[in-house]
Amino acid sequence: MIRTIRFWLHNARYIALPQSLLPALLAICMAMQTDSFSWQLAIIAFIGVAFVHLAANLTDDYFDYRKNKVLISQQNLPTVSPIRKGKCNYLITNSVTKKQLIKAILLLFLLGSICAGIIFAYRGIIILYFVFITGFFSISYAGFPFSLSYHGLGEIIIGFIFGPLLMLGVYFSASGSFSPAILIVSLIIGSLVCNILFSHSIMDIEADKSIRKRTLAVVLKKQSLMLAAAFLLSIFPYLILTYGIIKEYLNPYYGFVFCLLPFSILLFYLLFQYVLHPEKKYRKRFWMGPMEQWNAIEKAGIDQFMIRWYLARNICVYFCLIIAIISFL
Repeated sequence: MIRTIRFWLHNARYIALPQSLLPALLAICMAMQTDSFSWQLAIIAFIGVAFVHLAANLTDDYFDYRKNKVLISQQNLPTVSPIRKGKCNYLITNSVTKKQLIKAILLLFLLGSICAGIIFAYRGIIILYFVFITGFFSISYAGFPFSLSYHGLGEIIIGFIFGPLLMLGVYFSASGSFSPAILIVSLIIGSLVCNILFSHSIMDIEADKSIRKRTLAVVLKKQSLMLAAAFLLSIFPYLILTYGIIKEYLNPYYGFVFCLLPFSILLFYLLFQYVLHPEKKYRKRFWMGPMEQWNAIEKAGIDQFMIRWYLARNICVYFCLIIAIISFL
């Protein structure tokens, strides 16, 4: 039983859970400042987010594999795409059948729905709107009816899910209300998540083209447009933050978040160099934040990809942690 759970957690890429659980935790920290805060509902919402995230990852694998079985199998060869090695590996090796995968997806969505049902009993129908919209976009990301990730909208949709949808939903679950502050912060986090994915798509553009996946980078095509989009995503969180402080939706302590601006500038610079001067190599620095399994990454020859991906991820993590602390001030 434990081995089976670990097997499916690995297939569902549990290592990516911080991408959803950190924004959820931040929403809970902000909701704690309200009079109607409920620890029990906050915990249930937190668990529900994890179930839905894992289900969405498996759903993405299912539709990607169904559409591009041969091409994805070829990309598992490290000489073809070392970055993507392991994608849908459990399907390629016949470790599970498509039917078993569908059952796992439905089970995870069911567990998430049970969490939503408990919250619905206490907070009312509004939470169901978040559930239905999130479920729709989770399936439509790579599957029917729109296959959004194949039409240049994948990064934006994921940013919307992990930002406004997730954070507003968790905040409402925990507090039973909304606030301008949580809306602004959710837009900030959503844009940071979007930037993680867009940075990935810039660096993995050829592999995406090979499986006919039209990411935002593929749609933009031109290097100048990709870099312009990367620049806008780098500064957007700070523009929204400035607006919130000026309009007094956010307290002045939020100004401390600007200490992360140099990291965002560095990320854009590294992406700029990757696009225009891919031969240039950069070394990991301790102040860039944690970068796990670095020796193995260097050995695999994907260090120049991962240093940028990790930096984009760490910026999002630092935003969440700093704002979580500020929410108590």
